[in-house]
Amino acid sequence: MFEQTGIPSIEMVMEKFPSLDRINKGPVAVVECYKKIPCNPCQTACKFDAINVGEDINNIPEVNTDNCTGCAICLSKCPGLAIMVVDGSKSNDKVLVKIPYEFLPLPEEGKMVKGLDREGNYLTDVKVLKVLNPKSFDRTPVITVEVDRKYMYDFRNIKVEV
Repeated sequence: MFEQTGIPSIEMVMEKFPSLDRINKGPVAVVECYKKIPCNPCQTACKFDAINVGEDINNIPEVNTDNCTGCAICLSKCPGLAIMVVDGSKSNDKVLVKIPYEFLPLPEEGKMVKGLDREGNYLTDVKVLKVLNPKSFDRTPVITVEVDRKYMYDFRNIKVEV
C-alpha cells in the first residue's frame, strides 16, 4: 500500500517509534522516513548526535534515543515534514506531540483543533499547548498539542477550523 499511497502501514509506523518506556521518560524524536533520498538536514541540525544517516546521504536516518533530548530542532529543519517529537512523561492519559505545521492560519495556544491521522482523517480533538513560529526562513513552525494516549501512534497532523 505504501508504494501506491505514500501512507505507511501501522507496522511501518511502529518500527519508527521508540519503546514506550523511552516515550514515557520524556520527549524523543520520531523520524518517519521510509524511502532512501538524498537528505540529511536532521543529522546536521542535531547537536546531540542523536540522528545519523551514515556515510551515504541517501540512507534513512536512524535515531539514537539515548542521545535525543526532544529539542525539536531536527523537526523544524526537515524539508519532508517527516519528524515529530513525542513526550509521554507528563500524564498517563495524554501525550504531548510536537509536529511541523506549514499552513495558515497557525492555531492559537489553548484552543482545541481537529487531530488527524496520516491520511488526513479526523481522529479526535486535540488541545494546542504551544505555537513556536521561528522567524528564520529555513525553519518550520512547530505546534505542540496534547493528544489522548490511545491515538499516539495514529495522530500525525491537525486541522485548524477558520
